[in-house]
Amino acid sequence: MEFKHSSVLLNETIDNLKIKSDGIYLDGTLGGGGHSYEIASRLESGGRLVGIDQDGAAIEAAGERLSPFGDKVTIVRENYSNTTEVLKGLGIEKVDGILLDLGVSSYQLDTLERGFSYKYDTALDMRMDTRQELSARDIVNSYTEGELFGIIKDYGEDRFAKNIAKHIVRARQEKPIETTGELNEIIRAAIPAKMRQTGGHPSKRTFQAIRIACNRELDVLKGVLEDLADCLNPGGRLCIITFHSLEDRIVKNAFRSWENPCICPPDFPVCVCGRKSKGKVVTRKPVLPNEAEMASNKRSKSAKLRVFEKE
Repeated sequence: MEFKHSSVLLNETIDNLKIKSDGIYLDGTLGGGGHSYEIASRLESGGRLVGIDQDGAAIEAAGERLSPFGDKVTIVRENYSNTTEVLKGLGIEKVDGILLDLGVSSYQLDTLERGFSYKYDTALDMRMDTRQELSARDIVNSYTEGELFGIIKDYGEDRFAKNIAKHIVRARQEKPIETTGELNEIIRAAIPAKMRQTGGHPSKRTFQAIRIACNRELDVLKGVLEDLADCLNPGGRLCIITFHSLEDRIVKNAFRSWENPCICPPDFPVCVCGRKSKGKVVTRKPVLPNEAEMASNKRSKSAKLRVFEKE
């Protein structure tokens, strides 16, 4: 299957990166290379783009798409949590802009064997990096009822998390849960009939939760944000596109704390904690897709772009 993914908030992201023709930029979630193509096309002599992705299919597709730019572009198969090590290995100390697009690609969702979508009946997988051992099947069949409840409650924000976890454990006592279709039926049975008629597909929140847990998405994001800010040159910008409230909250709170890190009591006349600002929040409110983009790409509807500029 061809790697297809519509780059969300493309123009808004490129505008906010403030690309310099001789700058160095990092795309930490390369995907099909849509954002990276626009960045690379604006680079001239001395300019460089580093693209990182953990998905082998994305690396292959982006490599082909970005091949016209030659050695201006360097692609590395890695998790963006290791950004500092990747840049160090390439002899790069600081960059002028960083992009993260945290959405699951259309390719990942629509490729049956990847097991990301509740719309198809296929093997439970959900690994963004297929080299990884832990899969959704392992989580569903080996985590305790309490662990499953916590994942579905915290990452899926599903009001029926307790009952869903109970139904999963009960079902796997009969036989291992092998497919997305089997998991769908279990979730459906755990939700009251009248509630299944509203709020979208009953499996949406649980599938999101298991995917986040499988790929440690929130842990990776929390753990790397400080490193990303420290990788920026003065005036460099960090642009992050999120697709659900959990990610957005992490990014928003990090940006705010970087801008105003002081922890002194409000009644202190001067700051004594010694914490220095890293820069400024460019987007006081997140940038959202316009009506035309949402109409042409339904998956863009929940996207939010936040931008921070290094001091």
